[in-house]
Amino acid sequence: MRKLVALMVVAVATMFAAPAVLAADIPEYPDIPEIEFDAGDSFYLRGSAAANLHWAWQVRHPDACGCVTTYTPDLGYGYSWGVGFGYETGDGLRFDATIDALETTGLSITKVAPEPNPGVYTLMLRSTLALANVYYDFSLGGGSFGYSGEGGAFAYVGAGAGLAWNHAEVNGPIPIPTGGNVSGAAAIMAGLGYDMGSWVADVGYRGVYINAITNAPTADPDLFYTVDHSLIHELRGTVRYRFN
Repeated sequence: MRKLVALMVVAVATMFAAPAVLAADIPEYPDIPEIEFDAGDSFYLRGSAAANLHWAWQVRHPDACGCVTTYTPDLGYGYSWGVGFGYETGDGLRFDATIDALETTGLSITKVAPEPNPGVYTLMLRSTLALANVYYDFSLGGGSFGYSGEGGAFAYVGAGAGLAWNHAEVNGPIPIPTGGNVSGAAAIMAGLGYDMGSWVADVGYRGVYINAITNAPTADPDLFYTVDHSLIHELRGTVRYRFN
């Protein structure tokens, strides 16, 4: 009888002790923190290239009588390329400063007789465009923002303001003095891109506004002209590299 009771006591003790022994044999693993997909703030370098069409509201050109005649110019075309340095906040906003070399040709007017010096006058424009820009990115991949640790596709909108240093040459039936000016400039941007982590690529539209292009200074006021309110439509590709 005593042996039977002893066996029962041992069996009950084993039942209570077994879970503790098994628990002691299982190794404990540290908690795995949640992955932060937000890339955070960072600086970046950028390079861009674009093809463009040059449209202008009007060309003002003095005639021999001293009157100022306005003309509606035909479209020009050209290209631009540039570099920039920027900063992104990590929550969708980014800012950069860019410098672009912009060239167009083909913007032209036609003077017909009995106007003086009839013929086709074609503008060749070279501008250095300096802009301060701000953008906002929208994720297209389900994240909160375009720039994130997840990467993926995004869309953006932006705007910029600055100055254009213009150098203008005109080919025509008579010699036209070459000259240039400094004008206010602005831009609007929108496009699509893909975030690959350190590298980001995008393609989009940029509309560049240049307030006035002239051939100042010129000694002959009859040969002075002004191209008013130019809007240059660009299809532009950009590659950016992030660093901290």
